[in-house]
Amino acid sequence: QVQLVESGGGLVQAGGSLRLSCAASGRTLSTYYMGWFRQAPGKEREFVAALNWSGGRTVYADSVKGRITISRDNTKNTVYLQMISLKPEDTAVYYCAAGVSQVIITTTPNYWGQGTQVTVSS
Repeated sequence: QVQLVESGGGLVQAGGSLRLSCAASGRTLSTYYMGWFRQAPGKEREFVAALNWSGGRTVYADSVKGRITISRDNTKNTVYLQMISLKPEDTAVYYCAAGVSQVIITTTPNYWGQGTQVTVSS
């Protein structure tokens, strides 16, 4: 079992930056890929970014490349999502996720956090 708790969401102006955090707990965390999804109002949840917990291998959705960076601090069991040059269309609930493989983490993660709201004003 893996527990995920997101934090760091909020209201930011367009062009601003925000860093989301995801505190993970549970057994064998090093075997999981970690990632982020987002769901905008009226839209389906979409993959944003993911990384391999121990190796630092990363993968990004094309829509966020260059503006979003995923990273982790293994000493704190925490995954981060650094977002810059935010746009109103980045407004969404952002969810932390954990999955047993790169395919799983980018499509149907095994575990989800509760989500944190990010609102970008124009």
